[in-house]
Amino acid sequence: MPEVKAARRSPPAPRPSVAEALAEEIFTGRYQPGEFVPKEIDLCERFALNRSAVRSDLRQLVDAGIIERISGYGSRVRPYSEWNILDPQVTAWMTRFATPNPGIQREILAFRFDVEPYVAMTAAKRATARDLVAIEEAFDGMGQHLRQPSDEGQRARLHSDCDVAFHVAIFKATHNIVWTQLSHILRPSIHLLVETSNVSASDPEESLERHRVLMESIRTRRPAEAFQASLAVLQGTASALGLALPETLLGERPPPGD
Repeated sequence: MPEVKAARRSPPAPRPSVAEALAEEIFTGRYQPGEFVPKEIDLCERFALNRSAVRSDLRQLVDAGIIERISGYGSRVRPYSEWNILDPQVTAWMTRFATPNPGIQREILAFRFDVEPYVAMTAAKRATARDLVAIEEAFDGMGQHLRQPSDEGQRARLHSDCDVAFHVAIFKATHNIVWTQLSHILRPSIHLLVETSNVSASDPEESLERHRVLMESIRTRRPAEAFQASLAVLQGTASALGLALPETLLGERPPPGD
């Protein structure tokens, strides 16, 4: 008799992730800081999971600083300032889900205003020939993909990738171990603003010119001008996003003698 082969069973579908679903809803702004997410019993019913599995997923959001458990009430979204924004899992969620959320965009923009002008100023003092090549290659890629006739979506993605590489290269050009490491961690948050602002920019050529001025001020070792050029780039980002300028470094100047 011919051998009868057992039918192959399809692997079980991965169970739905409460953490992923809530992260998306929080990062897109459905649940704002101070608001409560659904209760455990409601999440159990929604995802067909037991309470132990739901609590395990909620623990991921608690550990990330995104929600807090309040006995007798449920889980509440914490203020943005208390999120572990540099945690790799948080930055991954940010990249995937946070684009429509202006609150998160404002927080990231304020951080960049506080940091990047000083990073640019330091890069203008310390950049090596190799650093300058990396910055220039990223800038050239921005221009190439801005003007290259191709699929609009692909062109925008490639342009944004080069834009992010441009800023990361400036962080690395400081030759400061902390800034260099942060350039990797900050990449998703920078990409979040860059991609959105590039789509919204009314005049991409003006944005490209602001980046060129920043590059030139670093190449010619003019720290004070690099500081101001970095501010100009970020002001253009704020304008493209329709966000008010943060009350941080605006109007300030780097210390005299730099």
